[in-house]
Amino acid sequence: MAKNKTVETEKSVADFIGALTDETKRKDCQALIKIIQQQTKLEPKMWGPSIVGFGSHHYKYESGREGDSPNFAFSPRASSIALYFSGNFNDREKLLSQFGKHKTDKGCVHIKTLADIDQTVLVKMIANQLNYIKQLYPAQ
Repeated sequence: MAKNKTVETEKSVADFIGALTDETKRKDCQALIKIIQQQTKLEPKMWGPSIVGFGSHHYKYESGREGDSPNFAFSPRASSIALYFSGNFNDREKLLSQFGKHKTDKGCVHIKTLADIDQTVLVKMIANQLNYIKQLYPAQ
């Protein structure tokens, strides 16, 4: 079985965020880290070259594939900031309808800037994501 490409690394989150050339995106990512830290009580870690993750859990699918994944993560991309949410957390569609300007694909929710969204809703979505992960992986 192939190894997962996205694993936790020892690289510096501050250096990664500090190297972002788009000032708005850099400031938004710094603010996101503070928001997520308040919710998770966890320090950010780099996962692969470009994902900032908080906490982790070990998963194992029926197919036999297994690995580790952050409980919550985001990644500054060229056209957006990708927020990594499960497609199944509680009240997902209701909260997304109140979230503000965004796009979705699979488990990701893409935003341009924090100014485009309701940060109170973001906090609820993060809390619901964390609760969902705790339900799936209670022993971790």
